[in-house]
Amino acid sequence: MEIKKFEEMNINENIKKAIKKMGFEEGTPIQTKAIPYILEGMDVIGIAQTGTGKTSAFGIPAIEAVDITNTSVQTLILCPTRELCIQTCEELKALGLYTKGLLITPIYGGQQIDRQMASLKKKPQIVVGTPGRVMDHLRRKTLKLDTIEMLVLDEADEMLNMGFREDLDVILKGANKERQTVLFSATMSNEIKKITKKYQKEDAVNCTVERKNITAPKIEQTVVRLQESKKLEVLTRIIDSEDTKLAVIFCNTKRKVDDIVEALKTRGYFVDALHGDMKQSQRDVVMRKFRTNKLNILVATDVAARGIDVEDVEIVFNYDIPSDEEYYVHRIGRTGRAGKSGKAITFVTPREVYKLRDIQKYTNVEMEEYQFVSKDIANQKKFGKLFEQVESIINENELDTESNFIESYLEENEISLMDLCAGLIRFNLKDSISDYKDLVLNENDFNSKDRKVKEGQVRLFLTLGKLDKINKNELRDYIVSEAKIDRSDIHGAEVLDKFSFLTVSKEAADEIIEKLNHSTYNGRKIIIEESTKEGKKNGNRSNGTFKRKRN
Repeated sequence: MEIKKFEEMNINENIKKAIKKMGFEEGTPIQTKAIPYILEGMDVIGIAQTGTGKTSAFGIPAIEAVDITNTSVQTLILCPTRELCIQTCEELKALGLYTKGLLITPIYGGQQIDRQMASLKKKPQIVVGTPGRVMDHLRRKTLKLDTIEMLVLDEADEMLNMGFREDLDVILKGANKERQTVLFSATMSNEIKKITKKYQKEDAVNCTVERKNITAPKIEQTVVRLQESKKLEVLTRIIDSEDTKLAVIFCNTKRKVDDIVEALKTRGYFVDALHGDMKQSQRDVVMRKFRTNKLNILVATDVAARGIDVEDVEIVFNYDIPSDEEYYVHRIGRTGRAGKSGKAITFVTPREVYKLRDIQKYTNVEMEEYQFVSKDIANQKKFGKLFEQVESIINENELDTESNFIESYLEENEISLMDLCAGLIRFNLKDSISDYKDLVLNENDFNSKDRKVKEGQVRLFLTLGKLDKINKNELRDYIVSEAKIDRSDIHGAEVLDKFSFLTVSKEAADEIIEKLNHSTYNGRKIIIEESTKEGKKNGNRSNGTFKRKRN
């Protein structure tokens, strides 16, 4: 399908200005498909995976449709979790940054309801809420749905999985019958079909983003796990060690592209940018330089990917992991062209590991860890490049002034010419002398740190994590309160994004599993089991890679 730029969409200039400030240029496939229909006021069924830009797909039309003079709630957006509720609200506020008079309010469990009631009294046009808390406000009559013009079900399949079907029925039945109903889901289950048939108009438009398994056999696809702050240094190490002649670096926003270009130019690389803010004439100049090897490195956004048709690109870097799997395929397709082999190296931070899994599933490729060359080999290559540059300078320039200065310096200081040369090399290459191991993470850093468990203690694995808005102290309090154990029985707690580990006494472990396994926390089912090094349970690893659907 043809991807549309936001500039080409029928949305007002204030929203376009906000989108530009956010750094985005074009719609994702689901945005391109759904936004025009939602803008027309039609009911829409959007089927696309998490992380494909569904929030903007309904958020842009919702803001576009707002009547600032209307003091009633005009749009209600339902989300399955408070975390997604907050995230959605933040994205909508960013989209509505330049829309004067726009008020957006989140309502969710875990926050004082009095504060939310005060926010609702300010007459927001858009309310983002979880089903349970929306029901609370309906019962208190602090929220009315008889005047809403749009109702959005975000991650509808997840809301059904969490047992919100009855709440959804109450909310949908009580809402204005003339409303526009928009539903987004990762799957089209029978339950979803029942909801669409019952609550959406007969002419509801199905906007499905098809997913295909795609392979690229001639492209070596690897991953580097690292913190965001280490990306630039790791990038330059790889470029140097691979002796890269032509490379393309992809970033998610124009702002990041410009930042990377500036940083690489400062380090002496022949690099330039390619993104949507550039005129076509500017793009043509950059591509001409790239094709004729006057540039070694091109830093680009996804909107520019389809315009890069150069056969000799050796490496594609995903400096930012793409938000959509299709973008990943477009990106890596810039290398390995005309029957040649190529490399695609993807940088992944701990918070993005779920995106990596989605890409691997989509491409049917299990990415290996990128194998760095040794420090000595990397530096030898760096030395070789430096000597080539120095030799070129010697051949092309008269160096009498520099030679006289060196002779004078050596006479005045007790230092040999060899030591002076070695010192100058070390100064020039100071950023590449050290090892790379302190810059990257391994797979264990993405999950759990290895903890030694003392005799008489047990390490438990729980499907509760930071995404459930729980920290170490709150986890301890919850376990003590609900399992009726003594706090002294808990010897350690580690809370990760999607799960946690708890080290407890053997007696307490039995009590916790018996009383809390398969219970619920904020509407989400909890699985608790003993963590082991090798064992698998019910097809899922219990050492920190428990498969669990999340938003």
